Amino acid sequence: MSWEIVKIEEIFDVARGGSPRPINDFLTDEQDGVNWIMIGDTKDGGKYIKQTAKKIKPEGVMKSRIVNEGDFLLTNSMSFGRPYILKTSGCIHDGWLVLSPINENIHTDYFYYYLGSEEIKIKLALKASGAVVKNLNKDIVKKLKIPLPPLDQQKQIAHVLDTADAYRQKTKALIEKYDELTQSLFLDMFGDPVTNPKGWSTKTIVDIASSDKYAIKRGPFGGALKKEIFVEDGYLVYEQYHALNNDFTFARYFIDESKFQELKGFEVKPDDIIISCSGVYLGKLAIVPKEARPGIINQALLKVTVNQNVMTNRFFTFHFRQKNFRDTFFGANRGAGIPNFPPMKDFKKFPFIVPPLNLQKQFEERIQAIEAQKALAQQELDKANYLFNSLLRKAFKGELVS
Repeated sequence: MSWEIVKIEEIFDVARGGSPRPINDFLTDEQDGVNWIMIGDTKDGGKYIKQTAKKIKPEGVMKSRIVNEGDFLLTNSMSFGRPYILKTSGCIHDGWLVLSPINENIHTDYFYYYLGSEEIKIKLALKASGAVVKNLNKDIVKKLKIPLPPLDQQKQIAHVLDTADAYRQKTKALIEKYDELTQSLFLDMFGDPVTNPKGWSTKTIVDIASSDKYAIKRGPFGGALKKEIFVEDGYLVYEQYHALNNDFTFARYFIDESKFQELKGFEVKPDDIIISCSGVYLGKLAIVPKEARPGIINQALLKVTVNQNVMTNRFFTFHFRQKNFRDTFFGANRGAGIPNFPPMKDFKKFPFIVPPLNLQKQFEERIQAIEAQKALAQQELDKANYLFNSLLRKAFKGELVS
């Protein structure tokens, strides 16, 4: 299928957001406030941004960037390049790029899928600046070449992908229901971990962690992991992806023996817990499996080794995911730009409830059946993702339209 190839700047006006500073001086609850669009206003797997949690004063608008319904927003860092379609208007900070259509032959849903495709991600990854954490700039995006099918074919492709995505999202929603059920069981057994109505003893992460010198370790500064030090194979550099997706088969960056020994304090071992420290997925965590390959964490992760005689890993993860716990201790850090983990000195003061170990293990036994059903749903989701990605590849080769 032969389609016209165009640069993004030929069909979109591309611009970067801006922020009035200090941002807290411009936030407002007044009715004349202008929507202040943040990464926290997105939903996991969501296609649209429909509303905002915060507003800025009208006088802050001239120091920002106005965006309108129908514009595309691309995240400017961390999960860089991830597209969203605006269903509202407002202003954006410099963590966003905006693509405003300037061509009538654009079907919004088609470009949503294309801008979120692996093909675009690879192109952006190759061109984006930075080392482990990459950042976009508007010049990179403007010069990207993309296929522009006739409008009717854009609509056909979008329809097929919408159908496949709907099945995928339905399966994902089922997994979320299982998660809600296990969290509900946690609350029934232990109560809210913040208000602690059952009066459990509390400990800080320092008391819960093992006695190992590096039991609580934030990743190295970005300068320690510049891309020129990566090798084709060796010790794995664990990324946010691993914490977000609980997928320890993923391997992208490696370091050699010498660099590993230099950064030994950041070593990842089986049964460690890794926690995402930045971005919309702040606080997502995963337990490192027995079969995980040797490696270190990057600067976007925190590693915790829990003392299993005080708290089980599973209990820790459910405690950490509790909504009120997250809102209380992480909510204030979802600022104007990319949310970030609290300073370590503050994190080390957070109180965790510590019920008797036998009750923690009883909780784990009770959720086994739910987790088994969730695993089956995850298998279905994996199949749905495979189907969707297969269709996505065919779509942009012109194989879904006649």
